[in-house]
Amino acid sequence: MYYEIRRYQARPGRRDEWVRYMEDVVIPFQSSMGMDVTASFVVDDDEDGYVWIRRFEDEATSEAVYAAVYGSERWKEEIGPVVRGLLLTEQTVVTRVTPTAASPLR
Repeated sequence: MYYEIRRYQARPGRRDEWVRYMEDVVIPFQSSMGMDVTASFVVDDDEDGYVWIRRFEDEATSEAVYAAVYGSERWKEEIGPVVRGLLLTEQTVVTRVTPTAASPLR
């Protein structure tokens, strides 16, 4: 099992709009496709910063869910373009982490 910690930068002044879109559209859509979204945060000391966390059982699960989400027509035609309009996608940072033996997230 592992997690992805994804840090995004909203376009200046658009974080509130981004968070609404994430919570109303992106997270429900990805969850409906099998994605395990475990957390969503705004960054306290960065007015345009946003972080979310996704959990995967293994690499095969990750690949299947990625294909389902990002290969879907809804993502390509509707959701993806909005995401690209709200984020500075070139500033995205994805960190893959595995919980330690004592972690409550195991």
